[in-house]
Amino acid sequence: MLFRKEFLEGIRAGAVTLAFRRWRRPSVREGGTLLTPVGQLSIRSVEPVTLNQISEEDAHRAGYKSRQALLDELQRRSEGEVYRIVFGQLRPDPRVELREAPVATEAEFEGLRRCLIRLDARAPEGAWTVRTLETVESHPGVRAGDLSGLVGQDKELFKVNVRKLKNLGLTESLGTGYRLSPRAEALLRALRAVRWTQSVGQPDGVPKL
Repeated sequence: MLFRKEFLEGIRAGAVTLAFRRWRRPSVREGGTLLTPVGQLSIRSVEPVTLNQISEEDAHRAGYKSRQALLDELQRRSEGEVYRIVFGQLRPDPRVELREAPVATEAEFEGLRRCLIRLDARAPEGAWTVRTLETVESHPGVRAGDLSGLVGQDKELFKVNVRKLKNLGLTESLGTGYRLSPRAEALLRALRAVRWTQSVGQPDGVPKL
């Protein structure tokens, strides 16, 4: 569920408190949450409605100047039902705090390393996580289309993969491209320390952090 910039600003200000969408199947659920560029939005309710049930007040609460403007947008698509989505509290994006969190213990390092291993194991294209992190590290602020070529991936697959790393607090989206978070920088330092230890014949294990 995506929002245009003007609606995001309304959500941030508390002026936009609901939305309407025409869906074949809802992409959010009652009691769930939705990560947006302005924070984590809780979803209070999701229910099907008819166009006749939408009031002028509903349209204003959804960020539209008039009921007719909202109806015009909903009628651009003919497939699916119309749903009324009521928002709850807007909280800070938990990934922002996570990005700044240090990899302070061996247990945290090992947990992150295992997350990367699982992501690599599930990918048909093979291991990609560390390669992607190192590519972003070397090319901050570079467009996804250019970065995807450097790692040998389709652009859309690359963007999906970067979002997976973002959910772990490892990458941050910029106006153009991405950069590593402090958490990712610490993780890469630790991974490189393990590689160096193994290369000189020292016992395997996690580094002292």
